[in-house]
Amino acid sequence: MALLLGIDISTTATKALLMNDEGAVVAVASNPHSLQTPAPLWSEQDPAEWWVATQKSIRQALDKAGVSGDDVAGVGLTGQMHGLVLLDTEGTVLRPAMLWNDGRASDECDWIREQLGLDALVEATGNNAFAGFTAPKLLWVRNHEPEVYAQVAQVLLPKDYVRYCLTNAYATDRAGAGGTLLLDLQTRDWSKKVLDTLDIPAGWLPATHEGPEVTGTISPEAAAATGLRQGTPVVGGGGDQAAQAVGVGASRPGVMALTVGTSGVVFAPTDNAVTAPNGTAHSFPHAVPGRWHLMGVMLSAAGSLRWYHDTFAPDMSYDDLLAEAADVPPGADGVFFLPYLSGERTPHANPHATGVFFGLTLRHGRGHITRAVLEGVAFGLKDNLTLLREAGVPAPTELRVSGGGARSPLWQQILADVLGAPLLAPQTTEGAAYGAALLAGVGANIWADVDAACDATIACTVTATPDVAMMTTYEGIYQTFRSLYPAMESLF
Repeated sequence: MALLLGIDISTTATKALLMNDEGAVVAVASNPHSLQTPAPLWSEQDPAEWWVATQKSIRQALDKAGVSGDDVAGVGLTGQMHGLVLLDTEGTVLRPAMLWNDGRASDECDWIREQLGLDALVEATGNNAFAGFTAPKLLWVRNHEPEVYAQVAQVLLPKDYVRYCLTNAYATDRAGAGGTLLLDLQTRDWSKKVLDTLDIPAGWLPATHEGPEVTGTISPEAAAATGLRQGTPVVGGGGDQAAQAVGVGASRPGVMALTVGTSGVVFAPTDNAVTAPNGTAHSFPHAVPGRWHLMGVMLSAAGSLRWYHDTFAPDMSYDDLLAEAADVPPGADGVFFLPYLSGERTPHANPHATGVFFGLTLRHGRGHITRAVLEGVAFGLKDNLTLLREAGVPAPTELRVSGGGARSPLWQQILADVLGAPLLAPQTTEGAAYGAALLAGVGANIWADVDAACDATIACTVTATPDVAMMTTYEGIYQTFRSLYPAMESLF
């Protein structure tokens, strides 16, 4: 039975997942990375740590499964998006990688909008300029580290640096490349207009590939380092959210992916390149050839509940804390929570937004406040779903849910009632790494295409169905929630 390897280079660790050609996970191994924040708004990592963690995780996964690299038919890559890795002509890393959550390049975002115009920028790339994207970071290096910029010969995303270590090839997937702000959304390749306007050499960028397309093979050096077989194909894979969507079966329009992790994501596959007005939602190619996705991202979803628990009830179990909230009626008797503990990304592109409890009185207890946190995150996700709907995306027929926040039955029901769609949980919780392995299986000709791979391997269980009466109740409460941000925006 052939095995497939999915590698996920996330912010915190590199995970290696082995699955068989029936979709069963055989082994998983993970090794951590360190994170450096040498100045306010800076977030950096040493790319060498990714490669060391990748080698360890692959060998550990093979050992756990009791197999050799000869049994692996294909490798898929996924990982954190938007990061900046700079190499010189010898392939040597020039400076620490600037990560997706690095916020230093806001001035460069303003300059990009001035040079291209917002309408032209969104038309070309599908997105507004955000400091987290790759292009503003590259311009920051040009403006602040000219001695480094003068040595640049290659620009890569984090997972594509690992690809280079595995294959000696410079390549990227189109879903991940969409998050650089340098990709033409329609052609799914680098935008000559954007590159010329920003004066970025096209030769610095790797070749782009669809998610299941083979981008190279395991080199002799990488085979010796990892235990994989020399010549094993490595496919394009996808940025973490696109691979996550494949991993839960959100490959077709109508089935959306809902991630309730530290951050929250509403991910809608589309058959065409759909953009939101002024680029207020993110529009990228999907990891599925010929499809795109529109995505809303809130920065503090399950992270809000974790902060609340750790700050106000650290000695309680989550189950006990949420049991109190279950006894409180919808709307928490007038208590609202604005979940902007880390600022906000969409639909409010405001790094200065803060968390707010609103409506507290002497009659409210901890259960009310806990329920307000759960509902506030659900309303934030509805903000993003509304943004996608206003851009022309049809209402979801189902939401494939994943992430730590998806484990609570109470929170699942609140989400279903607020978002107005059934929640389905896939049988595997490995998400992006699982999706990368499925893409590798398509590249290795085990499945004909991504839809077939998802259909053959992903089974889901309905975990919550919306109650029609409760949907109506929550719609009114949501409208009050929606009025709070504009009322407080000037105070942030």
